[in-house]
Amino acid sequence: MKRFANRTNHSIILVTAAILALSGCSSMAAPNEEQAKPSQETTQPAPAEVPKPAEEAKQPETKPAETAKPEETKQPEAQPPKKSSAEGAGKYEELLADIEVVAEPQSVAVLVNKQRKLPENYTPNDLVFPKVPYLLPEKSEKRKMRKEAAAALEELFAAAKADGVALAGVSAYRSHAYQKALFNRYVQKDGVEKARTYSAVPGTSEHETGLAIDVSGVDGKCAATSCFGGTKEALWLAEHAAEHGFIIRYPDGKEAITGYMYEPWHLRYVGVEIAKQISEQGITLEEYSGVVPASANETESN
Repeated sequence: MKRFANRTNHSIILVTAAILALSGCSSMAAPNEEQAKPSQETTQPAPAEVPKPAEEAKQPETKPAETAKPEETKQPEAQPPKKSSAEGAGKYEELLADIEVVAEPQSVAVLVNKQRKLPENYTPNDLVFPKVPYLLPEKSEKRKMRKEAAAALEELFAAAKADGVALAGVSAYRSHAYQKALFNRYVQKDGVEKARTYSAVPGTSEHETGLAIDVSGVDGKCAATSCFGGTKEALWLAEHAAEHGFIIRYPDGKEAITGYMYEPWHLRYVGVEIAKQISEQGITLEEYSGVVPASANETESN
């Protein structure tokens, strides 16, 4: 019995195992949940879109390097051509055209200024060398003065020396040719109008008369410059020049009458009598002569 029972159990186990095996196979072939049928056409995944480069990155516009232009060298502004001597001469001759020519150039009281000129190429016929100290080389023509004026100058210097004041001559006579060359040089440098502000037009300079002289101390300090006015030499001359026939030709405060700035160094010989009248009255040679004063707008150095 037991053997039968064992066989039966064994058979049941086998059958059960077989059923389970068949059940498993069937389940694999037809699962409860329907498997999704693949679509007739297999959809291919869209190819990954290649990212477009953001609008082609704009490269900074590279302009062809401009060839560096050489800096334009500024040409100096064209300067007006300098006046030639001939042009200068022509210009001042025009200026002289309407100026009165003095009738008696040999007179010691002759008045020469911007309105009154010496005859063309006038040369005094009695020029000599005064025997006084000068700041000029010996035998320089600019040492000369007319004979009467030269003698008076010697007396003037001697009187000054006796009072402890040592004087020296700076410049006396200038020929017409010298004044012309001097003025033309200034014209070439600065033009006629400007030249006239510091130099006399040829024929109108007192130095051409042989009666005028510029003086200073023997040391030459402040010679022919404004600082001379404060020197002991200038003070002595202002007080004593008339005693010897000289005047301070261009006194301070009289520029509107003489047409020249104050020149305490510029002496003019007119003779003792006239010099004393002018000095005592505090007037100028123009006022003494009773002529129309020179233009107050054109003061210059003589």
